[in-house]
Amino acid sequence: MTTLINGNFKSKDILSLDQFSPKDIEKVLKLSRKMKVIATKARPSKILEGNIVALIFYEPSSRTFGSFSASVKQLGGQTVEIINPKEFSSVNKGESFEDTIRVFESYCDAIVLRHPQIGTAKAASEAAFFVPIINAGDGAGDHPTQTLQDLLTIYEKFGKLDNLTGVMAGDVLNSRTIHSLLQGLSIFKNNTIYLLSSNKLRLAKNDLAKYKKTDIKIIEITKPDDIPSNANFWYWNRVQKERFASTEEYEKAKKIFTITPEFLKKYGNKNMILMDPLPRIGTIDPQIDSDPRAVYLRSQIRNGMYIRMALISLILGKDKKIK
Repeated sequence: MTTLINGNFKSKDILSLDQFSPKDIEKVLKLSRKMKVIATKARPSKILEGNIVALIFYEPSSRTFGSFSASVKQLGGQTVEIINPKEFSSVNKGESFEDTIRVFESYCDAIVLRHPQIGTAKAASEAAFFVPIINAGDGAGDHPTQTLQDLLTIYEKFGKLDNLTGVMAGDVLNSRTIHSLLQGLSIFKNNTIYLLSSNKLRLAKNDLAKYKKTDIKIIEITKPDDIPSNANFWYWNRVQKERFASTEEYEKAKKIFTITPEFLKKYGNKNMILMDPLPRIGTIDPQIDSDPRAVYLRSQIRNGMYIRMALISLILGKDKKIK
């Protein structure tokens, strides 16, 4: 069982939003606003001076990898960066996953892990003797820092994380960002989420059953005409090619509902925001980028760095240095 935060982040693994209470999330969001000041003013920081964070990514990533690397360096820390360990480390010689984790924890104060298989972040936390593990995405499972980034983006616009109506569209079955954001929003009261997808990409039955036990209300839809006119946010997500067993299966499933100017005009509203965890593949027409409701390449992407700066500081017990 994962360890609950209970207001104390120091030395704790961050594996899932299940560990967080509303107050825990609010604490991270509040600290992230201070981090935004540090980053935007480009002032030298010594908050993580002397600390080293290992980034071990078994799966391709640009935004998550880049923002974690930038987060540590913005605060004066350093990184050990291992991309594709299967090819460029002793994993290629047959070293076990557990031993790889134990080796790299000897060089650092925390490990950020991305892996294509569900449950590997938890396995890493069980293998590590000394340092905390941060889950940077494990297969179609959890992606807690992406969710905190998305929650911050929503909070900045609406000033709340309860009593919201949202639409999440695309690969609902396989998207870890959708799964994690559902988990994050389920922690707060009276949220309603419409899941727009094809029948083959619907939320798994066990996941749907899990959310029925929480305060979140989930409504599954298969056509844009069922999108609510009062949605606070849309969250579009690509079909996850890497989660399919074959290219043939992916090609059959990849056609989703692309947002064009016409689509947004017909189904959107003037007060909503449009989000996408990226990469943008078949999800949003580039013509939408200049629309003020489109936040995916503006605040949403920047918030990822601020959130990760805050979280790493909390885990390493350096948040008291931040004024």
